[in-house]
Amino acid sequence: MKLSKMIGGLLSIVLLLTACNAAPNVPSADNVVQIVLSDNEITVDGKPVSADSAAAVYTANDIVYYEAGKDFIYGEGTEKDAHTAEEAAAHTVVHITKPGTYSLSGKLSLGQIAVDLGDGAKKDPAAVVTLILNGVDITCQVAPAVIFYNVYECGNDDTTAATKDVDTSAAGANVIIADGTANAVNGAYVARIYEPKSVVLNGDNTKVAEADKLHKYDGAFYSKRSMNISGGKDGSGVLKINAENEGLDSEMHLTINGGNIEILSGNDGINTNEDNISVTTINGGTLRIKVNGNTGEGDGIDSNGWLVINGGSVVAAACANSADAGIDSDRGIHINGGTVIATGNMLDRIESSGQNYAVFNFAQKQTGKETVVLKDGNGNTVLEATPENAYSTLIYSSSELIEGTYTLWSDDQQLAGSAGNMMGGHGKWPGGTKPGKRQDGTKVPEGDAPAEGFPWPEGDAPAEGFPWPEGDAPAEGFPWPEGEKRPGSFTRPESTTLPNSVTRPEGNNWPENSNKEDQNTSAISPEFKINNGGNTFTGVQLLNK
Repeated sequence: MKLSKMIGGLLSIVLLLTACNAAPNVPSADNVVQIVLSDNEITVDGKPVSADSAAAVYTANDIVYYEAGKDFIYGEGTEKDAHTAEEAAAHTVVHITKPGTYSLSGKLSLGQIAVDLGDGAKKDPAAVVTLILNGVDITCQVAPAVIFYNVYECGNDDTTAATKDVDTSAAGANVIIADGTANAVNGAYVARIYEPKSVVLNGDNTKVAEADKLHKYDGAFYSKRSMNISGGKDGSGVLKINAENEGLDSEMHLTINGGNIEILSGNDGINTNEDNISVTTINGGTLRIKVNGNTGEGDGIDSNGWLVINGGSVVAAACANSADAGIDSDRGIHINGGTVIATGNMLDRIESSGQNYAVFNFAQKQTGKETVVLKDGNGNTVLEATPENAYSTLIYSSSELIEGTYTLWSDDQQLAGSAGNMMGGHGKWPGGTKPGKRQDGTKVPEGDAPAEGFPWPEGDAPAEGFPWPEGDAPAEGFPWPEGEKRPGSFTRPESTTLPNSVTRPEGNNWPENSNKEDQNTSAISPEFKINNGGNTFTGVQLLNK
């Protein structure tokens, strides 16, 4: 028997885990530049840091931030996103300008680590920087506390060649969490700032019609290039990220190989944000995420491309008060190993799984304080979880979840539910495939489905060959949005979502050659039958309710 319990109050988990990949070798001390931070003096290899921008490491008070008092042609930020020049000038930026390995230790109360190897670095395979977090504490109140601007990009931004299988071993942004160390990164964000020369106004010069992005950095720990995060040889180092907005972000790919990462964020805990390209890969280590809801929304992990979990332990709690998911991905989630416990209020599509998983969709929203226990047929506990955030959906996947019959409990009270398919999140289209093409001409991949909650992607419309059947109507409780038209010119507004419980009214037919999949294919039961592969249980509630 293995017992999973939450650590740090997020979702209590105790599990024996093995990492998929061996931890990387930490460079010898002879090859590492030692940067010691302090509010009084910063040293590099024992000497005071330089102020010369030609040095490999130098400091300046030139942080990139969203400036207060600007008008609408400056950017998209609001008053709460803006900071004064005095606030910004109080921050010391430690610039790293040359390839190499840099050890960071000490404390910087107002500052930032900024890695920038120059404009040509993106295509230079030698433009690689490794940061060893060796007992460091950095706080930035106006921008990310750690940011990689320009290093080598190992990924490809060609959407036609995009795949979930990426190799980021050559990435220019690398982070190692040194064994036995505690590290803290407390950061803010930078709202979208326009490239001034690109701004085009509307006809009466009252709004920005179009503009290119100059800066926008949503995460407390941020990289504009693909990034790897690893632990040391025994993986005992800890990185805590406390984020005003998003936590750990990459504009391309992110691969986590090891270490212990704890994220408390106002919005997405992790976000990889290149649409239809980015891949978040988790190979090992321990990852714990809680979205505190300070921004009113946020997924635990949000990939604008794919999410691939091969190993390690992942505990992800989405915002308690929004339609967000513990794990979310625009192009599909793939669970091949490790342990996953994810809670939220939306179910995203799990495209494939190399090990069994179970989705428990509760009839009523849970407060997040109940202890949920899953027991096998012999009464052995295989999962014990106490989610901190309120939630309505819990996802569990582990090698411990084997085929058989289980019971589910909440604070010692037995639960019951119905096994079946649930149309919600990235659930399947009837027949399993959304046919045809989008309005922009791009082909919808086989097996694709609408985005979480069934909003149509921006500018999208019902696929060709997928009209609403004659005489059909929206689901019960789902009126046509005001001003919306029926098939033909029908486009579902971006804000429109269908609830998880959506079903077509009796008497309305599904499109030809498709099968209606009921949410509930069996009566409510205290027995939860786990089959090999994916398992969904709906209407989970107290047995005697």
